[in-house]
Amino acid sequence: MGGFDEEWSRLRAAAVQAADGPAVADPAVADPAVADPAVADPAVADPAVADPAVADPAVADPAVEAREAVLERLAEFRSQVVLVPLDVRDGLWTAELGGLDWICAFSDEEALARFAEARGEGDREWAYRRVVGARLLDELVPALDFPCGVAWNAAGPDGLAFPPVRGIVPDAAALDGGMAA
Repeated sequence: MGGFDEEWSRLRAAAVQAADGPAVADPAVADPAVADPAVADPAVADPAVADPAVADPAVADPAVEAREAVLERLAEFRSQVVLVPLDVRDGLWTAELGGLDWICAFSDEEALARFAEARGEGDREWAYRRVVGARLLDELVPALDFPCGVAWNAAGPDGLAFPPVRGIVPDAAALDGGMAA
């Protein structure tokens, strides 16, 4: 069974591949020569289709919904006491993924055990510290001398990554804020 780094790399690659996939599946839309001229010409196209501002307001924007869901999960994380495994020097245990270090945090002992099993280290004892999520993001991540994100429930179905960017960590610790070089 692969470890944390390998699994997250595989999932990240799959997500990138899905995002880079073909945007248009209908060949009639992809090839203007085959498309209906009335639809292909913006001057005669339905204004609700041609101008997203005129689109049906009852249809939810998936990007807005996704952002709201992430902000909801971030608020949940910030208000929760999480378990953070410790390394051999009693520091916060981190894993490297994509050139960035990640502090692993878990909602409960079951989630931590699932992570240990996924790493093939379920038979060893994992010491951990309880930390409020907001303190982890607002105080501990900025205190590090390297950029670091937080991976929450990494080996579970509800796992989520909080990268060190503005809106998640203080600007001074954000890669797109004060820490950017």
